[in-house]
Amino acid sequence: MTSPRPLEYRLIVTLSGFGLVMALATVWVVPPNVEPLLWLPIFVTCAVLIARRAPGRPFLHGFLVSLANCVWITSAHMAFSTAYLANHPAEAESLAKMPAPDSPRLMMLMMGPAIGVVSGLVLGGFAVLAAKLMRTRETVRS
Repeated sequence: MTSPRPLEYRLIVTLSGFGLVMALATVWVVPPNVEPLLWLPIFVTCAVLIARRAPGRPFLHGFLVSLANCVWITSAHMAFSTAYLANHPAEAESLAKMPAPDSPRLMMLMMGPAIGVVSGLVLGGFAVLAAKLMRTRETVRS
């Protein structure tokens, strides 16, 4: 029985840099309607890099990258909540309808990890798919 491959922590932290950039960009620069269009190529890039550098555990690595992204994004949105909410009126309205409408930061803190888990499932799935596609390509080449 072989032991599982170790986690590639450096890869996880490095790829979470995309989350840090997006965290700050979504506060001031990136409008909500453009954000999903930016996340798609980020997820594809991360999935391919995970498949290349951590082929033994692609789902776990993708999931952990998204959790790290969640920390960056939630922290930035909470730290700069006034600017974030001013630039994202639909999100501000949504937060106002939640159980603690007087505390948008608390609601961000509660919602951030849930979004991180969902995006982790997506990125983990992308990473598994990328790993399978890369294995298939290598098999065809041999």
